Amino acid sequence: MKKTSLTLSGHALAGEELTLRPVDIIIESGTIAAIEENPRAPGIWICPAFFNAHTHLGDTIAMDCGATGDIASLVTPPDGLKHRLLAEASREDLIRGMHASIEGMIAGGVAGCADFREGGTGGVSALKEAADGLSLRTVIFGRDGGEEIADGLGISSTRDIADAGLQVADARKAGKKIALHAGERDSKDVDAAIALEPDLLVHCTHATKKQLRECADRQIPVVICPRSNWLLGVTSSARHPPVQEMVALGCTVLLGTDNVMFVPPDMFSEMAFTSTVYGIDPTVLLQAAVRGSEMAGSSFFIREGARANLFTIDPARSALHFSRDPVTSIIKRASGSQIGNRVFNL
Repeated sequence: MKKTSLTLSGHALAGEELTLRPVDIIIESGTIAAIEENPRAPGIWICPAFFNAHTHLGDTIAMDCGATGDIASLVTPPDGLKHRLLAEASREDLIRGMHASIEGMIAGGVAGCADFREGGTGGVSALKEAADGLSLRTVIFGRDGGEEIADGLGISSTRDIADAGLQVADARKAGKKIALHAGERDSKDVDAAIALEPDLLVHCTHATKKQLRECADRQIPVVICPRSNWLLGVTSSARHPPVQEMVALGCTVLLGTDNVMFVPPDMFSEMAFTSTVYGIDPTVLLQAAVRGSEMAGSSFFIREGARANLFTIDPARSALHFSRDPVTSIIKRASGSQIGNRVFNL
């Protein structure tokens, strides 16, 4: 195999700490071989790629369908509006829709996502086909049998699945990852979800302090999806999800966008909204937009020895030129249209 080499020069948000450093990043065959200090590096920002830690890409076919109602009537299986629309859609339309959403995520600096995929084995294979040939690492949580050919099992809520414990046991025996929605409507399904010792909990919008402490102690990552929570009416307050409390208790917080049906899978918009409503430290928030990549087995943080998954923004091409804090500006002001180079090596 021919060895390829690329050098990127600029001010990189390096390591998990996202420390801004003027450097040359030397990439050999897709891996960061060296990060060398360069005081004369240009003002270009080099940012680790994002990982969207919770999506439902199949919902693309029902985008902005004008749906109204509570969360149960909209997205709860098996008879929620989303599930009826998915059942009516052709396989071709499902694949085309998911493919289009993936292309949009890539354009917005996303190099990976964790998707809850409905539709059994057919739904999982459709997503694999939609992602084929695109520079995006998908971690797929299947259901209704789809977990057999997926990376893991995705459960809507323990309150919706009578045999959740059996499904989890079978999936774990097969070496699969386990992810559950929990605490989206209230806190009543969180304890049961934690008891299943999952690899990932999604939402925890109404989790209690005790439940969050348990997540932190057991090192169970929590994916927050603030825009979706607000649009679905499960919160109208900065107290839910209790993001500040999650951070203070030491939870591993990840960021996702949830249903494409309601919310575009745009991580820049998700970060801007979360920053405005929840007042999270900018570095912590940007870390949450990247750290989910560890689920895919290869962290996107910029460090020697890691696969190179990063993008550049030239602040000189916009008002970002006047930024005094690139991390804050990336969160609050940047967009996919300002991305220059994308270097994704999955």
